[in-house]
Amino acid sequence: MKRVAIVFLIVFSFLSIQAQEKIDYLTESTKDYEKRMQWFSEAKYGMFIHFGLYSQLGGVWKDKSYDGYAEWIQSNADITAQEYAMLTATFNPKDFDADFIAKTAKQAGMKYIVITTKHHEGFCLWDSQYTTFDVGSTPFKRDILKELSIACRKYGLKFGTYYSIIDWHHPSQERNIDGNKPWGWWGQIRMKFGKKKEYITYMKSQIKELIDNYDSDILWFDGDWVEWWNLEVGADLYQYIRTLKPSIIINNRVSKRAVFKKDFGTPEQEHPEDKLKHYWEACYTMNHSWGFKTSDTDWKNAEVVYNKLKDINNKGGNLLLNIGPDGNGNVPKQSVEILLKVGEMLKK
Repeated sequence: MKRVAIVFLIVFSFLSIQAQEKIDYLTESTKDYEKRMQWFSEAKYGMFIHFGLYSQLGGVWKDKSYDGYAEWIQSNADITAQEYAMLTATFNPKDFDADFIAKTAKQAGMKYIVITTKHHEGFCLWDSQYTTFDVGSTPFKRDILKELSIACRKYGLKFGTYYSIIDWHHPSQERNIDGNKPWGWWGQIRMKFGKKKEYITYMKSQIKELIDNYDSDILWFDGDWVEWWNLEVGADLYQYIRTLKPSIIINNRVSKRAVFKKDFGTPEQEHPEDKLKHYWEACYTMNHSWGFKTSDTDWKNAEVVYNKLKDINNKGGNLLLNIGPDGNGNVPKQSVEILLKVGEMLKK
């Protein structure tokens, strides 16, 4: 009898797992969708953090300052993946203070934080078991994501992880020789023949690490513009992530942003004139670059940020406002001053 009971439990567990795998998360009820999105729609205001190997360069490569976003310097300076990878030897942001960042976000009136765990450069801000191109292979041995996720919970903030679809370091991809200038070479990076399945497995494995190890509340994707990423693989990735954590929120760049709007849209450096029919979040920089750039000193003042926040909120959206810590992990003082001033304005 005991053996029969054990067999029954095994079969029941297997069928339960199979049933869970067959759930179509893309067609969840409006009620379930709105319940899952409730905290996000009430949050209104969050912090974006762009931080990676590029942070220590500050937009400068071999004594030359490059135009464009600082986090795109590998593309803008056309640096080979092999040479760029040497930056891991000097990555040591000893001043990174997760508690200070989360506390500042809280004082600013923000309700969540999203950090670039892997930008287009492919460098991972956590010690991943699936690559050596990560923080575990640098002089800096601390777990930034663990520190920040803990700090977020301490101050009552939701914790989000940004993950780039394209990867300038992964062996599945290569500089596009058919491209024209940096955007064509690196922005439209080529997927090697027969390597797409291998890379998607890599992505899924790392995303599972982010959810299992840091309990991400948001997964924020980018890089969906490349030709080899389509609606089908985007929908598959979305479904996979929701099986790992059904309550998680995923931005629309997991698929093709022009078509796919679930769970929320992501206008960048702009926002709509009117209300939209779907949830959305506009992401903005405080100066011009997302990553730290020494030459970028054209800061938005607190009044501009405040007015932008109120306009976005009145149209039903959230504002995700960016900071870019430098190579030592310090947040530019101008960013902190702006955030705190806006926080005071919101209190009034």
